Amino acid sequence: MKIFYILINLFFTVGLFAQNTVGLLSYQPTRAYDGYNLIFPHNQPDVILLNNCGEVIHRWAGEADTRPGNMAYLQEDGRIVKCSRPAAVAGDPIWAGGGGAKVEIRTWDNVLEWDYELNSAEARLHHDIAVLPDGNILMLAWESKTEEEAIQAGRNPDLLAQDVLWPDYIFEVDPTTDEIVWEWHTWDHLIQDFDPSKDNYGVVGDHPELIDINWDTSDGHPDWMHSNSIDYDPINQQIILSVPTFNEFWIIDHTTTTEQAAGNNGGMGNRGGDLLYRWGNPMTYDAGTEADQQLFYQHDVHIVDDFLENSHPLFGKIALFNNRVGEDFSTANVLTTPFDMYSWSYPLSDGVWGPNDFDQTITHPTPTEMYSTGLSSIQILPNGNTLLCSGRFGYSFELTPENEIVWEYKTPLVAGQPATQGDTLLINNNLTFRIQRYPTTYSAFDNRDLTPQGYLENEPNEEFCNQILPVGELDDFAYFKIYPNPAHKMTVIEWEGARYNTLEIYDMLGRRKFNERVSGGRKYLNLQDWTPGVYFVRLDGGPVRRMIVGE
Repeated sequence: MKIFYILINLFFTVGLFAQNTVGLLSYQPTRAYDGYNLIFPHNQPDVILLNNCGEVIHRWAGEADTRPGNMAYLQEDGRIVKCSRPAAVAGDPIWAGGGGAKVEIRTWDNVLEWDYELNSAEARLHHDIAVLPDGNILMLAWESKTEEEAIQAGRNPDLLAQDVLWPDYIFEVDPTTDEIVWEWHTWDHLIQDFDPSKDNYGVVGDHPELIDINWDTSDGHPDWMHSNSIDYDPINQQIILSVPTFNEFWIIDHTTTTEQAAGNNGGMGNRGGDLLYRWGNPMTYDAGTEADQQLFYQHDVHIVDDFLENSHPLFGKIALFNNRVGEDFSTANVLTTPFDMYSWSYPLSDGVWGPNDFDQTITHPTPTEMYSTGLSSIQILPNGNTLLCSGRFGYSFELTPENEIVWEYKTPLVAGQPATQGDTLLINNNLTFRIQRYPTTYSAFDNRDLTPQGYLENEPNEEFCNQILPVGELDDFAYFKIYPNPAHKMTVIEWEGARYNTLEIYDMLGRRKFNERVSGGRKYLNLQDWTPGVYFVRLDGGPVRRMIVGE
């Protein structure tokens, strides 16, 4: 019987609707995690909430001349915290991929409650934010350093292709007062071994807690670090920063004051703002070779804690999307950091921060189907499944622990405009920075109207989700009967209800064998020319019965 259920699921999620090219591609309702999916696709202004059928259930419409900058987060009270920027960036003194400008707090009904803007010649918001438990917001920004400032700090002039450098910094804003209550700057924690006459000179390998100003993988582009995610560990009060051009993530102590964060003393770790931990590429601190590199332009580095009980086996670990791990495929990974709560530190082992490998590596069943050189995300779901987004293809999917796909969705947009069902989307057509699934029980949804509002795509297959049956309910329907079953030469299909009904029968390969408008509550079916085997009988796109034709 279990095999039959699996075949039914495969039939209705793959065989019957293989023509779907955008929007919902497949769905196994009883195996996927029930929730609502938040996306903020590129090249358009709206934050969009979808149910698992791919229907829009809520939308926070943005101004037409704005774009993502890049993230949005749904809060427990139903408010949205979103990052945006102007659509036009020509002539901006600071601009690179992921650039932002404004952080907004909006109600469920999209009323603007608060905003904060930073987009000038001196500094610019970019990529991501982290909302803290007390409501304050950690913001990630570039700050501009002149050629003279960079050279004085020890930067090799050959690595200043545009005569300017944009190191990252983090600052914390209290939305109730607009006050900046905490800051951390990369610029305060540098080292270099290029020019002994300049600042920050020292032995890079002796100071893994410092950042080599001459580590460069971007041919001297000012966007030196391109930090693309920021997260907060509320238990240990630490900040997790993904730095893809270094192919590593950093952990910074948030128990410091701003003054301590500018130095190398203070805070629970007594290291001030120096790095407590870094991982992914020990070559950045002269402690390894290419063989030791584990991260490759990673995205969405975060602590695993969203909607999980602390008894969950992955709770408190680090999850990330490893974009460029292969020439034509990406992976997602989970790892355990070597944090020692007693010393409040991450001990080195032979001069290198561990671990030596991941706890878990997650791939698509067809590995090359999950490949994105940038963007992308991973979410560990409470039911043990994993939700992934391959950002450059706008392709999101949910995997079971056995690596089976139980939900797939392709963002149905082309350059921000609706695609049409049947279109073939190519790389960068439907850029999607991340996807986040919120449980149906999340308090943000209490007493909200979640009535479906249609689909993002044009000419949607509106019957698709209606015709995917929850596997566990197959035997619960008493809507119609088939007898005799198994049958040889003839069978009777009998039902109750409407006068006219659509009767469909499919073989095991999803090929439609019979399709007829029937009436009278009964159909006598001649099976003399039918190939023996298992068939699936469906009435009006709903109840399904198995029919066996014998020899």
